Amino acid sequence: MSSTLNPVLIIGGSGVVGSWTARTIRKLHPDLPLAIGGRDLAKAEAIARDIGGATGVKVDLDLPDLGLSEGEAFSAVAVFVKDGRLSSMRYAQHHRIPYISVSSGTFEIGPEVAQYIHAPDRAPILLASHWLAGAAIFPVLAFARDFQRIDAIRIGVLLDEQDMGGPAALADYNRITGAAPAALTVKDGRMHWVSGGEAKAQYVSVDGVELEAQAYSPFDIMALAARTGATAIRLDLAYSQSASRRRGEPFSTEITIEIEGQGADGQQRVDQHQIVHPQGQAPLTALGVALGLERLLGLAGGDAPKAGLYLPEVLIDPGYFVGRMKEFGALFEGKRAVA
Repeated sequence: MSSTLNPVLIIGGSGVVGSWTARTIRKLHPDLPLAIGGRDLAKAEAIARDIGGATGVKVDLDLPDLGLSEGEAFSAVAVFVKDGRLSSMRYAQHHRIPYISVSSGTFEIGPEVAQYIHAPDRAPILLASHWLAGAAIFPVLAFARDFQRIDAIRIGVLLDEQDMGGPAALADYNRITGAAPAALTVKDGRMHWVSGGEAKAQYVSVDGVELEAQAYSPFDIMALAARTGATAIRLDLAYSQSASRRRGEPFSTEITIEIEGQGADGQQRVDQHQIVHPQGQAPLTALGVALGLERLLGLAGGDAPKAGLYLPEVLIDPGYFVGRMKEFGALFEGKRAVA
């Protein structure tokens, strides 16, 4: 089926995470054609040759048509850089093809939502600016199936200082952490923005070392609030040295999850989980985008969705996502229940 589709346009596909995504798609769907889009055509073409079944294209986000010719046709658009003009989203809507973005902060979601509202019947729009494009929220939702009621969700994530990725990822991090007035949490059932001392936290790494952390609010917070009804939700980010690097190994990325509520047996409990990917954040982010694209194209999980505004957890089954995480190298520690 995938061989009959036009290429998927990956804007930023020659960057660290974009190229990881192209390779992940190639593993999942060997026949799906890809177009590696970037400002540097030679670099994009080099990545395309390395991946196979791909072409390199020059993309200019400052132009309404992205600098692409009318004769070029794509089946979907994925963008890995912050597109302040929303040229890529408008391009997808104009051509009625699916679109996925991963670079927005919660506080800056408005422009994308407004752009969708003004053309709601044009294309499926997937906003996937969750932590690592879903690597935290999907395990939470999979683990939450063991509960009758969710009271609190606490997520800790560690991004190793050597694992930022390319310039686009660094620009996103600096923009979101610098421009955001505060971080979104849920407290006592209400949306609650924290800053200053209230935003500070301690993250316990998978080897037990305590690290300085800060409240951070990718889309996971608002999505989990809508999905679970939990009255307390918070995600804290530690930008520090990972446990693997303290052991003298290459950097890894970590996610810790704590869910408190009433279990399926009616007993109150707290479940704790740890997830590590030994190759860092890029493989998980790439996988999240790849799974979003395959769902948008109807290559897994059912028919391709109609035009609409979506978050990944609305389209993708948590168990399927977690299974793919394990298949692509994520390590899950067995849960521990505390009364």
